[in-house]
Amino acid sequence: MNSPTTATPPRLHYENIFWLALAHAMVIVAIPYFTWNAFAVCLFGLFVITPLGVNLGFHRLLTHKSFKVAKPLEYLFATIGAMVGGGPPLHWVAEHRLHHRYSDTDKDPHSAGRGFWHAHITHLFYHKDFEDIEEQWMKYVPDYSGDRYYRFLNKYWIAFAASTLIPLYLVGGVSFVLWGGFVRVVMMLHITWFVNSASHFWGYRNYETDDTSRNCWWVGLLGAGEGWHNNHHAMQTSAAHGHRWWEIDTTYMMIRALEIVGLARDVKRPRVMETAAVVDRAPV
Repeated sequence: MNSPTTATPPRLHYENIFWLALAHAMVIVAIPYFTWNAFAVCLFGLFVITPLGVNLGFHRLLTHKSFKVAKPLEYLFATIGAMVGGGPPLHWVAEHRLHHRYSDTDKDPHSAGRGFWHAHITHLFYHKDFEDIEEQWMKYVPDYSGDRYYRFLNKYWIAFAASTLIPLYLVGGVSFVLWGGFVRVVMMLHITWFVNSASHFWGYRNYETDDTSRNCWWVGLLGAGEGWHNNHHAMQTSAAHGHRWWEIDTTYMMIRALEIVGLARDVKRPRVMETAAVVDRAPV
């Protein structure tokens, strides 16, 4: 398969740099507007709503097909992922599948092999050719490329994300906008990025995979189960990322709840704990 990158020098992604700088600046602006109610809204959005959209929707449902739901419910989870600021869903899925296929190599969009900060954030400061050329990233999402709604959501996701600021303002004013909107988004981004960075540098390994993925306990807790990254790299299609009793995975609890009430089916679970390499490749 052709490399998703080229030998041309990387170009600064000024749009990404601008929006990331603005979001972080708004966190500073939010400090004097702190209230306990606004902070509670921030935490509810971060640990309940965001996992439904990004972890459950973008990651385990769309990217890895770890379980199935009715198409309207699938659209709902993907829409929540866009509304919480998770990004364009098709790009998200394509990049994550590339990460699994080429983990820690130069073809990995946020390779830990290029250092902690590259994996965490600086890879976003540069254009990636597969993102800029539709034919490149679409080939990694052939299962969704013909879906009109996903293409619409991918194009206008930022409008969906911005729309959440209106009800936040109507309910709680500027403090809710700043804490429930900008602070929550920045916290969500860094927790997501810690999965790419910290969970490739620190922690323990249950499985001997052909990459540097690790189970980082504090990322596992902050990321609603996403930080059990070595488990995930070993069994990529499993809906459960926590494989030992102490590996708390609240995203899987949400999937299990959907299964119990009959809204989720064909939920894939981890096999018996093994020490040998076990790798389930992401669907492409």
